[in-house]
Amino acid sequence: MGAELSPIEMAKYVAGRRAADLVEDGMRVGLGTGSTAAWLVKSLGARVRNEGLSITAVPTSSRTAALAREVGIDVVSLEDARWLDLTIDGADEFDPAFNLIKGGGGAHLQEKIVAAASDRMVVIADPAKAVAQLGAFPLPVEVIGFGWTASRKLIAEALEGLDVLGRDITLRMAGETPFRTDEGNLVLDLHLGRIGNPRQLALLLNQIPGVVENGLFIDICDAVVIGHPDGRAELRDAEGSEEGRVELAESDNLFADL
Repeated sequence: MGAELSPIEMAKYVAGRRAADLVEDGMRVGLGTGSTAAWLVKSLGARVRNEGLSITAVPTSSRTAALAREVGIDVVSLEDARWLDLTIDGADEFDPAFNLIKGGGGAHLQEKIVAAASDRMVVIADPAKAVAQLGAFPLPVEVIGFGWTASRKLIAEALEGLDVLGRDITLRMAGETPFRTDEGNLVLDLHLGRIGNPRQLALLLNQIPGVVENGLFIDICDAVVIGHPDGRAELRDAEGSEEGRVELAESDNLFADL
């Protein structure tokens, strides 16, 4: 199976497979969005088919919902689930305090709501997502379409007094048209380079009229599973870290779409 995957995709697969083992029978689980989360969903689907694992899942995007149903996972709304035991999701960056930047796929609003409605959040990532300080990855800010240029101007003014390296703001595009989230909103990407005080920035952004949510996840993540291309999987939490290994042999058509 290793020949079909690049080293980075192998690392994502390993993280997703290891995190799937954290899910127990009967759990209500939040399923994240993105390429790493897709491996988690496929791995959970294999457990449902092969082990009879019974879980109720709340997806964080329409594409995650479609994949979960495709692999046989029972999908419900957050309103139906009410509260979750565990949410597992990817991240675009995470720092040593488990602060995150999320939203590269534009689903950070639903992702943050689902994660906040969970007893525990675990992030799955490849080693490149670990950073000493957040900010190299553009920070997504979801804004409503009405008056979005005014919202962008207010964000730019707010950034003037903050400890960031850059202040460029771009409207995310999908080809020739603006990208739209599942809620129909726009996304502004803030190219900051370095974020000196993520907590301050997160609070400030959400006070700006027109801003729906930002991609900074502060005090939400409890643990991180880091996958490596050679099959090693490291689990880091507040207690420390432990390392194991994921079997890399192909199984149960997880890679049928390659």
